Amino acid sequence: MQLLSWKSFLKFSRVGALFFYCLLSAAATGQGTPSAAGASTSEKTVAKAAAPAGKQAASSEDWTTPSLESSHLVAVPPLVGEKNDLTGFTRELLQVEWRQGDPIDLYVIKPSGVAKPPVILYLYGHPADSDKFQDDDFCRLLVKGGFAAVGFAPALSGHRFHDRPMKQWYVSELQETLTTSAHDVQMVVSYLATRDDLDLSRLGMFGEGSGGSIGILAAAVDARIKVLDALNPWGDWPEWMAKSARIPEEERSNFTKPDFLKKVAGLDPVDWLPRVKTATVRVQVSEPDTITPIAAQNAIAAAVPGTMTLVRYKDGKQIYDALALGKTFDWVKAQVGGRAEAKK
Repeated sequence: MQLLSWKSFLKFSRVGALFFYCLLSAAATGQGTPSAAGASTSEKTVAKAAAPAGKQAASSEDWTTPSLESSHLVAVPPLVGEKNDLTGFTRELLQVEWRQGDPIDLYVIKPSGVAKPPVILYLYGHPADSDKFQDDDFCRLLVKGGFAAVGFAPALSGHRFHDRPMKQWYVSELQETLTTSAHDVQMVVSYLATRDDLDLSRLGMFGEGSGGSIGILAAAVDARIKVLDALNPWGDWPEWMAKSARIPEEERSNFTKPDFLKKVAGLDPVDWLPRVKTATVRVQVSEPDTITPIAAQNAIAAAVPGTMTLVRYKDGKQIYDALALGKTFDWVKAQVGGRAEAKK
């Protein structure tokens, strides 16, 4: 694992990534870098990246499926930005990359005094960044009970939005953001499996909003994810596009067109939920949520098989009673499997 100097790390991380890659692109080509999303989309969209000399092998990525079987992503060695020993936990900030021009800030947070803790991967939906993993109190909540926590931001969110015109955002490029983020989950798990300080035989995932949708897609194709807790996942795309409060009204007509809906039709969590065979799954739906309209919530709830757990919250009080006061992650931790063995 390479150690990145703090000065160099600032160049690549968060806001620095935005300016660095824009300036690099302009210097190399004299204009902005064309995005893969700007290319014409066929039945099978494949984004290809050329390899910089000595850095990264050529990659290809299939945007029509959450599976990596038809993609070829090659990870470069992770760069260590910082590692801090704090009260109750250690926190590592790394930069991982398997897609040219898309470095990802990855947080690995481990409980103190626990050897090879089980792991829970946290993915919050757009527009969330990964900055919440810098909050010490939040990190202590995540590691409570002897669990390691891993977190990153989904595609085109936070520090991962750069080299794009503003009109190209998470929903306008939904085919890309869903598939690449599902691929990222699997690539992160593969990286974690190379470490000797984590117990990947006990791996859970908590996803919120679009992060819940990505969790469903990833768990359907990757049996290494043993437990999934999806809170208010997006889905039922025709209904969601027509009524979600996440979409500005002036843009809505762009996302209800048949051509757009056709691109994302094969990536609907409503269809993928029944395909999740190996994971223990809970789907939580809160009716006060305005991001996913009630008709889409009903479709998602109807797609949950009897082998999974479905929880529907009717009002704010039910949500508070179930999830407040640090209880949000209790279920996924209980399913993953208890306190890990303490270090000798």
